[in-house]
Amino acid sequence: MAVDNGERDMNKVKRKIINIDEELCNGCGNCIPACPEQALQIVETPNGPKARLVKEIYCDGLGACLGNCPTDALTLTEEEVEPYDEDATLTRIKEMLEKHLKHQKKHGGARQTHAQKESKGAHVCPGAAVAQWDEKKEPSVRTPRASSELRQWPVQIHLVPPTASYLRNADIAIIADCVPFAYANLHEEFLKGRTVLVGCPKFDDAEAYIEKIAQIIEQAQPKSIKVVRMEVPCCSGLTHIVEEARKRADSNIPVEEVIVGIKGEIE
Repeated sequence: MAVDNGERDMNKVKRKIINIDEELCNGCGNCIPACPEQALQIVETPNGPKARLVKEIYCDGLGACLGNCPTDALTLTEEEVEPYDEDATLTRIKEMLEKHLKHQKKHGGARQTHAQKESKGAHVCPGAAVAQWDEKKEPSVRTPRASSELRQWPVQIHLVPPTASYLRNADIAIIADCVPFAYANLHEEFLKGRTVLVGCPKFDDAEAYIEKIAQIIEQAQPKSIKVVRMEVPCCSGLTHIVEEARKRADSNIPVEEVIVGIKGEIE
């Protein structure tokens, strides 16, 4: 039986959902693969291609797509909308996957064609753009080997139990896993005197990270959190994860963000 508009409105709840600023959106499509629920699509408008929400019920409001927008057109807002429907979302994902497999089967050269498009820069995450620069030539000075400032194990967010003794009343550094390769002085500036948690906001489970960090804040009562992330857009999701965890834990713990450039500079 069809649901009338009045009954549909009664089912609405106040929750977080993605909001798209069409003036900022350039239709690049980076947000599409970043949304695990496939809640976004690119549509043609009089002002060119724009990202749009397919249906409110497909968006879980966790913001996995936020860090992948190069123009900051995506934000989370709290609105009266239809509740997230996990069953409907799973059905949509299955249908999209089946459609994709049929497309590949029908067009044997599709994979190569898509790869060629990506190599030319179409719909590629800005954070994955290939770059190279010359090594800085400076006089060679032999220095003593630096000591590690790491004082606990494990460090991966998924593996650290919220009850770990080293979390209690600690100053925590939550570091994106690419940072150590870009920032040479990481140990001295960001590890020394801190408990370290490491993760990737692009490829790991954002919701699991939010829940784990919220548990850490609630149970361990740390003194502060410093987020150290890369400059690329997808890495900004790490700050969002920490802010969301702080809200979920109903805490006013101070959070500081440090951004590292791909050439190793602090921005």
